[in-house]
Amino acid sequence: MPIDDRPTLSAPDDDPWLWLEDIEGPRALDFVERQNRLTLAAFSGASFERDRDTLAAIYDRPDNIPYVSRRGAHLHNLWKDAGNPRGLWRRTTLAEFRKASPVWETLLDVDALAAKENEDWLLSSISSQPGSPRAMLSLSRGGSDAVTLREFDMDAKRFVDGGFALPEAKGGVDWLDADTLLLSSAHGEGMVTSSGYARTVRLWRRGQNVDQAQAIFETTADHMQTYGSADDTGHTPRAWIIDQIDFFNYGIWLRDEAGGTTRLDLPTDVWMQAHGDWFALKLRKTWSIEGRSYPADAVLGISLPAFLAGSRDFTVLFEPGARRALQGFFWTAGRLVLSILDELRPRFEICTPSAAGWGRETLGGLPNIGVVDVWPLDRHPSESNGDLLANVQDPLTPPSLLLIERGVASPTVLKQAPRTFNAAGLVVTQHEAISIDGERIPYVQTGPAGETGDAPVHMSAYGGFGLSVKSYYNPALGKLWLERGGTTVQANLRGGAEFGTRWHDAGRLAGKRLSHDDFAAVAADLVRRGVTQPKRIAAQGGSNGGILITNMLTRYPERFGALFCTIPLIDMRRYTKLLAGASWIAEYGDPDKPEEWEWLKTYSAYHNAKPGQPYPPILIATTRRDDRVHPGHARKMAAKLQAMGYAAWFYEPAAGGHGYGKDNKERASFEVLGLRFLKDKIGWRDDAA
Repeated sequence: MPIDDRPTLSAPDDDPWLWLEDIEGPRALDFVERQNRLTLAAFSGASFERDRDTLAAIYDRPDNIPYVSRRGAHLHNLWKDAGNPRGLWRRTTLAEFRKASPVWETLLDVDALAAKENEDWLLSSISSQPGSPRAMLSLSRGGSDAVTLREFDMDAKRFVDGGFALPEAKGGVDWLDADTLLLSSAHGEGMVTSSGYARTVRLWRRGQNVDQAQAIFETTADHMQTYGSADDTGHTPRAWIIDQIDFFNYGIWLRDEAGGTTRLDLPTDVWMQAHGDWFALKLRKTWSIEGRSYPADAVLGISLPAFLAGSRDFTVLFEPGARRALQGFFWTAGRLVLSILDELRPRFEICTPSAAGWGRETLGGLPNIGVVDVWPLDRHPSESNGDLLANVQDPLTPPSLLLIERGVASPTVLKQAPRTFNAAGLVVTQHEAISIDGERIPYVQTGPAGETGDAPVHMSAYGGFGLSVKSYYNPALGKLWLERGGTTVQANLRGGAEFGTRWHDAGRLAGKRLSHDDFAAVAADLVRRGVTQPKRIAAQGGSNGGILITNMLTRYPERFGALFCTIPLIDMRRYTKLLAGASWIAEYGDPDKPEEWEWLKTYSAYHNAKPGQPYPPILIATTRRDDRVHPGHARKMAAKLQAMGYAAWFYEPAAGGHGYGKDNKERASFEVLGLRFLKDKIGWRDDAA
């Protein structure tokens, strides 16, 4: 009997597994339930339960850092633990937070709300207004991106009777004033783009039916989305309207207090942030204006009133280098904070504008190795006094949360995360592999000192959307892999932003294959250096990393012993037709354009998988409530591989959204299942098994 290997490169649209795209279809759910039973029967059991409970207990520890943001006089936190799996929204003061055991005031018990309303609620986000107790809560079912919006009174600690409320849809709101919202939601007829996001920005006034809300901006259906945000840092109230054309291009509009709008005369591939009378922008490409040329990735600053009056007299605030790149920037109390990676080392600079020019200084007191993240303590820039928070960590050192008062004082430790695994004898080292075209690919290796030639290695990477990968302290890998004698490797592939736009663009569109070549080169380098052998390398990746992992399966199967592919994008022929897929065309390309399908088909593993190959075992896992990356990608790939006789497993819990679970236990279950699978398939019986 012939093996069914459809869909193929020669007939990419002859897909016998399309029925698995019906997320809640009875036939598809029967497939999911049968697959879940088989996978759990093979890889759960006593060891799984022990590791799951161990990891869940780490996530539930009472001494974990409660990360906060300040709204008015209070620090707000969403806390999850075993007794509050969905979370407690709570608040305290900074003085209280400094204590070892602060007293918290609960605003909303999400578990109690879910039980009362018989809904699978999670609190996704909070939009509040400076100086007001009112907030709009975004409630998600099972972790999905689509949310239900409801008005909440923080002083009364209850939802507002007759207040603003909106049924489930993707999008959100911001407060223009106490009785008016800027609504950027896909709710309503004709209000959704082809990517599934908001097509309009509407003024929604208190007491109005949402269908009566005035549309103050509308984009075309083929744009990714539009959204609005209020800005009260100026002399008068204003708002910014963003027309997001695709993932990397924007039209930027300023709306004044009277409702007039002005489009900023800027290239679409810049990003900007304004504060008071000033704004800063980052370029993606070289820009020549009024006789001056500014390089890609430079940051420029200028007076906003002067710019609107026609001036283009920019000040260069940051100049990139070959391996020195901006990672982000933000304003706080009239100062611009730049986050920089210089040869992958963290740096932070502060630029302060005035009529006399821009002052510059370095944000001091922070380490220049490891991972350092800095952000404003205050949720609303208009309320900020300049206080900053910093998080400092590395693969063997748990996070420390630091406070930098007014952005100038020496950092002081607010909270220290617990050590959750024994790091004795472990070291962190940095290396570079040489990719297929000669590019140097950095990676961080953590594990026992020295090379045994047979180390059980866990590899991971991302390589997409200009997102930099950082080597954080990972309690799951630390406790269940490193502590038991394993080694972890995290690679900085092209497609990320570790070295700026040129690094991202090299791994984008047709260059996406190079990102995959980079990962394979790191695997080969581990063997060359005597760290391990291919059959002992376990690789994991999710979302965009799902393309990566399935391409290791089809293009480099000889370099890996097992693969764990999570919440993945895989089918590059139909991805633009599934949920938010159309929003990623700028990263991958458009399969409906023949010239772009020519490169997309080279890394559509769903079409490249064929019988009779030495594919390593693979576990493909997704969640049913993922409304960003369609679960059909994972379902179909698993079904095709199984039909061809490969060792492919599949797992799909009901909740989790574009993540691993809606609570700590679900997240631990998802992660441990994958790790148990990887260990089994690379032949590693760790000491605790």
